Amino acid sequence: MTTKVQVIFYSSHGHVYRMAEAVIAGAREVKNVEATLWQVPELVPDAVLEKSGAKAARAKFAQVPVATPEQLADADAIIFGTPTRFGNMCAQMRNFLDQTGPLWMRGALIGKVGSVFTSTATQHGGQESTVLSFHTTLLHQGMVIVGVPYSEQRQMTLAEITGGSPYGASTITGGDGARLPSENELAIARFQGRHVAEIAARLKVS
Repeated sequence: MTTKVQVIFYSSHGHVYRMAEAVIAGAREVKNVEATLWQVPELVPDAVLEKSGAKAARAKFAQVPVATPEQLADADAIIFGTPTRFGNMCAQMRNFLDQTGPLWMRGALIGKVGSVFTSTATQHGGQESTVLSFHTTLLHQGMVIVGVPYSEQRQMTLAEITGGSPYGASTITGGDGARLPSENELAIARFQGRHVAEIAARLKVS
């Protein structure tokens, strides 16, 4: 029996994309899991993307297909990745989720596993508030929320500055975006993908 996991993200400069790659790698470690990677549509005009440097960065993952809200109904688990915008999910992800009303109306996502990972520019830039506020939407859809338990002890390290919490994997980009996800952060992301896939597989069998 195949368990279907969708990893759906938005990334402007590639940090969340790198985390998404780690998440999906973890999910694919689980037997009989089919994990697919998707991005949500861009909303920002090309001229603005060009000016910020995001257009060149996004070209590096232009091959990732664009998700549609309706496809969520086919998944057993959905792991969402979003950068933080002032302590909340980005507008692109919010716009995508706002189109899932028809799924909500027919209860299409009830019982599916949902999980979230994120990025912030600074160490205390709203990682937890972004993930927790994202959970509100998943709860309205009737999803079963899964985070990162403390069996993943990398989130407890004091040896370095790092993202990662019981709410979900995360990375810190730095004010100028120059910092890439660390190996510790990527390892937590892989754990999250694997953990979500394992729980989704168990729920599908039960």
